[in-house]
Amino acid sequence: MLELRYCKKCLFPETKPDLFFDEEGVCSACQAAEEKDYKIDWIAKEKAFVEIISTYKKKDSEIGYDCIIPVSGGKDSTYQCYMAKKYGLNPLAVCFETTYVTELGQRNIDNITKMGIDLIHFKKNHQVYKKMVIESFKRVGDEMWPNHIGIFTIPVIVAVKFGIPLIIWGENSQQEYGGPMEATRVPVLNRKWLEEFGGLLGNRIQDMIGVEGITAKELTPYFYPSDEDINRVGIKGIFLGHYFFWDARKQLDIILQETGFSIKEDGPIEGTYTNYENLDEKLVGLHDYLKFVKYGFGRATDHACIDIRNKRLTREEAKYLVKEYDGKYPHYAIKSFMEYSGMTIDEIDAVIDSFTNPVLFAQDENGRFLRHDNKNLVRNFEVI
Repeated sequence: MLELRYCKKCLFPETKPDLFFDEEGVCSACQAAEEKDYKIDWIAKEKAFVEIISTYKKKDSEIGYDCIIPVSGGKDSTYQCYMAKKYGLNPLAVCFETTYVTELGQRNIDNITKMGIDLIHFKKNHQVYKKMVIESFKRVGDEMWPNHIGIFTIPVIVAVKFGIPLIIWGENSQQEYGGPMEATRVPVLNRKWLEEFGGLLGNRIQDMIGVEGITAKELTPYFYPSDEDINRVGIKGIFLGHYFFWDARKQLDIILQETGFSIKEDGPIEGTYTNYENLDEKLVGLHDYLKFVKYGFGRATDHACIDIRNKRLTREEAKYLVKEYDGKYPHYAIKSFMEYSGMTIDEIDAVIDSFTNPVLFAQDENGRFLRHDNKNLVRNFEVI
């Protein structure tokens, strides 16, 4: 049995990209959490936020908006909208249409307008987008790759076009999920951050030109605005989580009470034990499973580690949940992806196998990955 190194405090393994351990075996995500708990003056951070937004409140946008909030059908963007309204901003919400939206996700998108916020919903060219979905699934093992591009480019494009310089994003993923310590303290989301931490997986939007006849013009919504346009408008994208202690579970309680946000009432999301994350996308279970086959951990580990850091679970309790929920074959998401892409189950499984780590998962003498009757992979490792 392969012995992976795990964080002494949480359950992140050494296989996680951009994760670093200190001399005591504590991962960078837990180090950042310790800094959040004991070393950051959150009162001073809030004052800094108020100072920033007061500057933009005084600016007269031609269309009357103080900032842009990138939104989806999820809890974090609803909380961003709630906080913008709480601090007296008049935001414009901007949503990039996800790949295969759920009914619950659409309801939560529509709910944002009921909070007293105008919303632009960018409806994409589905012919071009589907080609990118299938190509990125085969090329980098992530069918959500074009979505991850669009959610970062469309809000900035709208900000430039409408002359709205302030964009309020959610949490800094490097702070919440682990990354270089200097990156956990970055207050802004800009082109540099996107290229390094935006989940591009070494792929660039330029690489999609020519795929199934895709032209550069058809990819216009996926190109980040030029530095010239960014500087002309004075675009500033800030992480709300840099100025307020980010605890998604506590924030959920607030938006459930204050905004009409809806969660999944009939059980957890596929691939994890929570019923309030990733509510808007039918294919997210496949995205999370691809992470599991590459690195040996999935969405349940992400959630369990956050719950450990926020003192809602002990490490042993979290370990039980990870063993129970992580790495299960995502039958619902696979079925949805078959409907969306037109690919067969055998074609999809072959692509998944091409990204499955042969060190982490057992194979037979012919190099085929071993599976249990429920199609779950046989592991060469154990969570410890």
